[in-house]
Amino acid sequence: MLLENKVAIVTGGSRGIGYATVEAFLQEGATVVLCASRQETADQAVAKLKEADANAKVEGIFPNLSDYAAVQAAFDEVVNKYGKIDILVNNAGVSESTPFDKYTDETFDKVMDLNVRGVFNCSKAVSDHMIAAGSGVILNTSSMVSQYGQPAGIAYPTSKFAVNGFTLSLARELGPKGIRVNAVAPGITYTDMMRQVPKEVIDPMIAQIPLRRMGQPEDIANAFVFLASDKASYISGEVLHVDGLARS
Repeated sequence: MLLENKVAIVTGGSRGIGYATVEAFLQEGATVVLCASRQETADQAVAKLKEADANAKVEGIFPNLSDYAAVQAAFDEVVNKYGKIDILVNNAGVSESTPFDKYTDETFDKVMDLNVRGVFNCSKAVSDHMIAAGSGVILNTSSMVSQYGQPAGIAYPTSKFAVNGFTLSLARELGPKGIRVNAVAPGITYTDMMRQVPKEVIDPMIAQIPLRRMGQPEDIANAFVFLASDKASYISGEVLHVDGLARS
């Protein structure tokens, strides 16, 4: 198994890509602590995972990712319990599509606080533990819109462009300390949000994808598994696009 004896934290792990990543990590032998926004959603996700496998080594926590002190306290508890954190997946995020002329400070700050400050807080909270261990993997969820933008909702692509810069810079800084930092940039992925989009909207989008299908959460989770594993031991500072597109 690729992640045997590893301890991983996955933020935004109660649904969608995060939940699929938790499942994949468990299947590869990891102990996983999933972060959710509320105790209820964390408990529900853990119960569902244990229903599928009663022996699953998983638990849920729900710190406010925009509050560094809360994140640090929660992550310190993970280290106290398991002795280490080998992998952090910064997956929690929020998207929105407000037109620019309707934007407010609150709308912009809500996206940036979770999508950027949350990544910063979680990475900072694990970095001391990983530096002390001389190893570790930090993985961030970017997006295809960090490269292409989107028609409305300016804060989301802005936040993901920031995640790319954070990933590349932190990889350069922490690499000498034995820590790899990478990102995965999903394309159109069949999550709960996409299930609400009408077929007449989705079909033209799929027509632009050479593989002629949307991604599944498992497609993104598999990329996280690879980057978290020793199979990717010489890969750092990369933003891996998992979007079915062909690039020159």
